[in-house]
Amino acid sequence: MADSLPAPAVAAVPSRKRRDLLRFVAVLGGLLLFNFVAQRFFFRLDLTEEKRYTMSPATKKLLSNLQQPVTVTVYLTGDFPPSFRRLEQAVRETLTEFQVYGGSNLHFIFIDPSAASTEAARSEFYTSLFKKGLKPTNLGATENGKRVEKIIFPWATVTLNGRSKNVLLLRGNQAEAPEVRLNQSIEGLEYELANAIRVLTPDLRKRLGVVMGHDELTNEQAGDMLGAWQQQYDVFRVDLSKVRDLKALDALVVAQPKTPYSEDEKFKLDQFITQGGRALFFVDALRVDLDSVSRNGVALATPYDLNLDDLFFKYGVRLNQNLVLDLNSGQIPLVTGMDGNRPKIEPMPWQLYPLINKFSKHPITRNLDAVYLKFAGNIDTVKAAGIRKTALLSTSRYTRVLPAPVPINFNDARLEPNPKLYQNSFQNVGYLLEGQFTSLYANRAKPGTMQFQPEKAAEARPSKVLLIADGDFIRSDIDAKTGKPYRLGYDRLANTEFANRELVLNATDYLLDESGLISVRGKQITLRPLDKVKLAEQRRGWQLLNIGAPLALLALFGAVRVWRRKRRYASFGAQY
Repeated sequence: MADSLPAPAVAAVPSRKRRDLLRFVAVLGGLLLFNFVAQRFFFRLDLTEEKRYTMSPATKKLLSNLQQPVTVTVYLTGDFPPSFRRLEQAVRETLTEFQVYGGSNLHFIFIDPSAASTEAARSEFYTSLFKKGLKPTNLGATENGKRVEKIIFPWATVTLNGRSKNVLLLRGNQAEAPEVRLNQSIEGLEYELANAIRVLTPDLRKRLGVVMGHDELTNEQAGDMLGAWQQQYDVFRVDLSKVRDLKALDALVVAQPKTPYSEDEKFKLDQFITQGGRALFFVDALRVDLDSVSRNGVALATPYDLNLDDLFFKYGVRLNQNLVLDLNSGQIPLVTGMDGNRPKIEPMPWQLYPLINKFSKHPITRNLDAVYLKFAGNIDTVKAAGIRKTALLSTSRYTRVLPAPVPINFNDARLEPNPKLYQNSFQNVGYLLEGQFTSLYANRAKPGTMQFQPEKAAEARPSKVLLIADGDFIRSDIDAKTGKPYRLGYDRLANTEFANRELVLNATDYLLDESGLISVRGKQITLRPLDKVKLAEQRRGWQLLNIGAPLALLALFGAVRVWRRKRRYASFGAQY
């Protein structure tokens, strides 16, 4: 009689099938459950050390509250070297993250300006972008030991409700290496794009007053800065002698006054600041009248009497009566000879026009390019309870300080400066003051009355004040042909644009923006460059590893899988 098969072996097949089916159903159910939970409860994980992909709360709130569609058109795309593609990729990642919080109200597109099929069409498109204010940049980099240059349009245009704003994506300090500047640009992407959306979003606009009545800068001289402010704020000219108070304003600008303030006018300034109003002062300590230059090219810088010294002193700073000279300086045009019957004019270094390239790490000045000063003095700090003082701008290591009165001889520009005289390093020329300011008139009578002022008024609130010891800081040169002001910071001799405009806009945002969006400028991304020497030496080995390792792992996985299947079915067949 033949032996029959054991009963357990007969039941093994359906048992194994049932187990596999249950495992499949469990995995499928787990995936469906995970998908359901992910749709109901949104979360994202940023595992980078500096949290480079994490949006700030101010940006999230701005994007989540969008009521109208926003379109961002980016022109930074095309066939770029790897270093430039890193900036392009960072823009894509930032906008993708924006879309998470902006939802269907935020759209973005990338357009390659070089994608036209013919040279004529490409040139026409370039011209159209240039007319919109989008200037190309010729940015260089070293790739594989060769110098690579590429004309790019590092711009984006943000459009909302029929209004548009251009956003420069390539920023940073031009004195830095290209890779450092690219990294600084990446750090500022969130702020630049979010701030453009904020500016275009309909909202209650802040009111900015520009003081007049003391020979301050005219509308033409400050024209570019006034135009930039008007894009974001309601701007008014204010005569302190004709208004009762300044409560209707959110911020006040004092730009290069030349005649004294009365006690009543100074009282209005003081009350405005101590009650929470924000202020920006661009003030000279010395008068330099270039219209009075003698035939020998000599002028004399003498102290102003603006009647503001005690106010500044009470707030914690002292505007010194001197001029700073810096070997890191701008230029002036001088006649250096004759070219036939015509004078030969050449730009010469002029140490009284300092170029400031040393900033604090504050969001106002972080990753800022150099700014341009003219006949500036330095600022000292004094004790002021409850006031936090931040030195925003400082001169270079090679600085000289001359006390008033200062003879100014333009012929000195022809001479080689003596570095041994430039030993007053890092003079502070700009301060940010924050806190609860104590009134200059506390425990005193209001000017012109017997009304006693309390030590701390009931309306007292914390405030912020910016002081830069240069009245020309927001002055634009005037185009003689058109009569219109040049863009603030543009230097015709150097054919370059300094960052005066950007600094003032950043400072105004910091003083007035209650959302805290300006703090995003403090974002920092660590630059981790590869060792270029090792990269060149080991390039072939890493290429082979990147190509061969995945293939080897795939072959190993296939071999192990085949071996396991053979072993599994061999043991199953042995039971029969």
